[in-house]
Amino acid sequence: MKIILAEDHVIVRNGIKILLESQPEISVVAEAANGLEVLSYFENGGDGDIVLADINMPEMNGISLTKELNFLKPQVHVIILSMLDNEKYVAQAFMEGASGYLLKSIGEDELSFALKWVSKGGQYLCAELSQKLLGQLIKNASRQAEEQNMQIDFSLREMEVLNLIAEGYTNNEMADKLFLSKRTVEGHRQALIDKTGSKNTAALIRFAIQNGFLH
Repeated sequence: MKIILAEDHVIVRNGIKILLESQPEISVVAEAANGLEVLSYFENGGDGDIVLADINMPEMNGISLTKELNFLKPQVHVIILSMLDNEKYVAQAFMEGASGYLLKSIGEDELSFALKWVSKGGQYLCAELSQKLLGQLIKNASRQAEEQNMQIDFSLREMEVLNLIAEGYTNNEMADKLFLSKRTVEGHRQALIDKTGSKNTAALIRFAIQNGFLH
């Protein structure tokens, strides 16, 4: 696996190089202090499989380099190495064609795994960022569900009718089970449809499941 290492801080670059070359299947074939040097390397006939690039570099940063390489050398994978865990930069990197995004705090094992995974054509987001973004996703989904639930106030009787509808009861069967008239049951069914903005019973059930009214 041929790696081009782009990092403007020499001490950091040397440390990463030592880490990479401790792996027998990895070879650092070129080093660069910015994105322009990486482009020059390829323009002069250089070869490589993966560019491991710092996001913040002078003259040409990692994301700009990713965009250029995606156009000029689409077969070369780019993995962004960064201290920035902001989801805006993560999204931007992948949108420009990056195959991976790693925080500089990752360990040797994860770095090795990321390189191998990307070399096989996969995309990789480091575990720390994955956990952070997953937590945000769950939090946002939970908040949206709570907001949706707060907007709809079902009566106890409507909840009974909703659960029976989900169990497949007809209006007549619900009327008998709840000791109500068929017309009253039909009124509750229509109220459920109106409150949820559903077009039909199937849409009502789908809405109720998605928003936690049915399990």
